[in-house]
Parts: sequence; C-alpha cells; structure tokens
Amino acid sequence: MDSRTVVERARHLRKLHADHTPLVLPTVWDVWSARTAAAAGFPALTIGSHPLADSRGAEDHEGQTFEEVLAAVRPIIAAVDVPVSVDLEAGYGQEPADLVAGLVEVGGAGLNVEDTVHSDGRRVRTTQEHAAYIAGVRAAADDAGVPVWVNGRTDLFLHAEDASAVLDEAIERLRALERAGADSVYPVRIQDDDALLAAVVDAVSVPVNSTAHPVRHDLERFRRLGVGRITYGPLLQLAATDAIKDMIRPWAP
Repeated sequence: MDSRTVVERARHLRKLHADHTPLVLPTVWDVWSARTAAAAGFPALTIGSHPLADSRGAEDHEGQTFEEVLAAVRPIIAAVDVPVSVDLEAGYGQEPADLVAGLVEVGGAGLNVEDTVHSDGRRVRTTQEHAAYIAGVRAAADDAGVPVWVNGRTDLFLHAEDASAVLDEAIERLRALERAGADSVYPVRIQDDDALLAAVVDAVSVPVNSTAHPVRHDLERFRRLGVGRITYGPLLQLAATDAIKDMIRPWAP
C-alpha cells in the first residue's frame, strides 16, 4: 500500500479515537467479514489473531509465522477503505522495528501487542519488559513517520484465578504501558466486571479497550463505565458461527 495512504489511515484512526467514546472496531478475519463490517457503517476495523487463525485452519497463540500473518492480512486491509488495526499477539519474536515495518508495509494503521509470549512457553513478560517492547514499537512507528495506534494489552486478569487479586499489579502494568507510549490499553477478560473495568478506566488517562460480545453486551453500559474502545476478539466470529448453525440446521439430514 502507498505510504501516504497508510499515514492518512493512521491519522484517521487516531481522530476516530478522539471523536468516539467508545470507538467500536469490529474484529474481522477475512475480506468478506471486513467488507461486511465496513458496509454496516463502521469507520475502522481490527483483525483478531484468533479468528484469523481459525479462518485459515491454523492455531492461535502465534501458531502462524509473522510472514504468514502479514500475507493473510494484506488483502483484508486492501479490500476496505477504512483504517484497520492488526492483532500481532506478542510480536512473533520480532524486534519492534521489524514488527512495525511489516505492519506498515501491508497497510496496517494500528496494532495490538500482548504480554503472553506463547512461542516461549506461554510466559508472561514482566511489567518492565512489556513496557520496553511497547516503547520500542512507539519509537519505531515515530521513526517511520506513521502515527500507528498502539494498543498495549495485558493478560494478567486472564491468567489469574481471582481477577480482583491482581488489580493493583495490572494497573501498574497498564500505567507503565501508557508511559511507554501506548495510545490505549487492553486488560482482557474483565468485560463482565463493572468494578474492575471502572477501576482500570479511572487509573489511566488513555482509552481502555474492552472485549465485547455483539449480542450479549450493551454498548451503553460500556459508555457509562468510560470504556474508550471496544473490540470483539473472537466473539463476533463465534456469534456468526452460532447464527449460521441456527439457519442451516433445519436443512441438515
């Protein structure tokens, strides 16, 4: 994609985050789902690693190589005229500069980076290590002259038996990501807990990303809680799967 187009899309994505509270980015996985979401009126999209992997018969959790992911997302991004952010898991073992260069080359306007390194025994980066990686991504994007939107994700709540027990540690990590240059922060697996979501929102000054189910959750609830950004993760694909099963089941033998 032309570099000027990538810059324009990244700038537009940044403006959308400022104009919408929350900004809803449907999580898509192929050209069809991307075009469908754009046609429904959404001004930006995100590609999720889990649904992308499922659509390709691959494993999530860095079951694909970075090169395979780039090859898969390129036609998706090119198929729509809206900015697209890409879930790049923990970075696929790439240095931040190489991660950003690959993203920009295929036209991505934003990225999501998590702290669970599945390719290295599912270890979780330390707060300092994850912040340093996010800082490297921010610096690489700035050096490239592309205002890539950086969504810094933590899986601390996901890995904890008691999510409330790791709240203080998670807030410390999210604040470190904000200081490192993350444009938004993403604490996964607390979308159903009002108290935890509100605590995280109050603790940082950048938008907080929450996962949502397109049918079971209520947009107004997230707005009341101050959530600044919503993505569906694998839940849109799962909801579509359930709907398709319901439609075609009467035709099964």
